[in-house]
Amino acid sequence: MDKKDKKIKKATKKEIEEIKALFLEHYPDSVTELEYRNLYELLISVMLSAQCTDKRVNLITPALFKAYPDPVSLANADLDEVKSYINTCSFFNNKAKNLIKMAQSVVENYEAKIPLERDELVKLAGVGQKTANVVMIEYTGANLMAVDTHVFRVAHRLGLSDAKTATKCEEELSKKFKTDLHLLHQAMVLFGRYRCKALKPECGGCFMEAHCKSKESFKV
Repeated sequence: MDKKDKKIKKATKKEIEEIKALFLEHYPDSVTELEYRNLYELLISVMLSAQCTDKRVNLITPALFKAYPDPVSLANADLDEVKSYINTCSFFNNKAKNLIKMAQSVVENYEAKIPLERDELVKLAGVGQKTANVVMIEYTGANLMAVDTHVFRVAHRLGLSDAKTATKCEEELSKKFKTDLHLLHQAMVLFGRYRCKALKPECGGCFMEAHCKSKESFKV
């Protein structure tokens, strides 16, 4: 949350509906910017994207997927070799370990096929609720909300949430929006990534200006 926004006024029910409609109007077909060809590649890409940009992940994954095209090959991979493919990604040491453990679990417990249920996905190494939700949102269009740093920031600036944690923020957004959560999640990601940025947000002519509770903070 912005330092000056500690007591932001909460959005009313009417405002919430208007915010929802605006996001759906401006981002009607929003999807992830991660590049993948199947569920296995999507899961790995989302795992790597934690605290790393999608752009960086997309530079890393082609060679990684070529070396390990399926869970079986990744499950049998050498740890240092996997690290060498992802060493320009944040926290690559830990991510490499989790990728191999994830693949081993998929081979041992799911007949080498990535499970497509959220409750099963979160059992895999390196897969938390946010990662599982993103995979389900992107691959199945599930009515779920996932909160990353962009969604968290946008939710607070628009008065949709004053939660201290991403999990609580997810609960609040899910309860307030109710439907079209998969589209709203990605809309908020893109809005936060390119317009409502952490530093120097592009407020001029913003379609959310009427609903922004933080605009005074950004005036010079």
